[in-house]
Amino acid sequence: MVAAVNSVSDLGIGIDIGGTGIKGALVNVATGELVSDRLKVATPAGGEPADIVAEVSAMVDRFGDRTGSVPVGVCFPAIVRGGRTMSAANVSKAWIGLEAEALFEASLHRDIHFVNDADAAGVAELHFGAAKGRDGLVILTTLGTGIGTAFLYDGVLIPNTELGHLELDGFDAESRAAYSAKEREGLDWDVWAQRLQRYYSHLEMLFSPDLFVVGGGVSKQADDFLPLLQLGTPIVPAVQRNNAGILGAAWLAARSR
Repeated sequence: MVAAVNSVSDLGIGIDIGGTGIKGALVNVATGELVSDRLKVATPAGGEPADIVAEVSAMVDRFGDRTGSVPVGVCFPAIVRGGRTMSAANVSKAWIGLEAEALFEASLHRDIHFVNDADAAGVAELHFGAAKGRDGLVILTTLGTGIGTAFLYDGVLIPNTELGHLELDGFDAESRAAYSAKEREGLDWDVWAQRLQRYYSHLEMLFSPDLFVVGGGVSKQADDFLPLLQLGTPIVPAVQRNNAGILGAAWLAARSR
């Protein structure tokens, strides 16, 4: 279902590709509201490029933009440099070094805006959420299959930080502190919060941020774990939660035209 909007120029399509699911919606980029149902499909097993591109193309088709007049933003769990994916988190290693933006554009028959997924979420929180109007350094973290991060300094995105891959105590940080680790190991909130404490204290020591914003689906349960953390930096749940990647990708696509 699609709601009325003031102008087609206010529209963008946002697609958020994750390790377990692909989500998308039509967005009013002026207000940050979804103006269609949010679609979601499982990420194809193995996360191979051709399979993911096919799923994204089918999803975009479902929004009915036959003329290609609505800008499309796609966010992806990788370092993105010049439209190329330089890493691959929780998807096939075939993405590494791939001209991914061009691959999606060839399938969709239009230009797109292609961006790291946590960076897209950061942009959404900057314009429509917990980071709006905040000066200084805001670090957004998304706790999900892995840990994504976005740096926002005085309202400007500093891309591709990838701080979920910091080595802590001999481990990739996200392997122990992501929400998937809590689920995989059956950790209660207290034990998981101890791991988060180690992670956020390390970020605090390295970067002296002014605010932490915690995103991902688990942020809706923020009261179960954020009060257990003892930090000098304020830490708050994201406002846009699982819609953040969609909103940020659509906003960036619309503003890049």
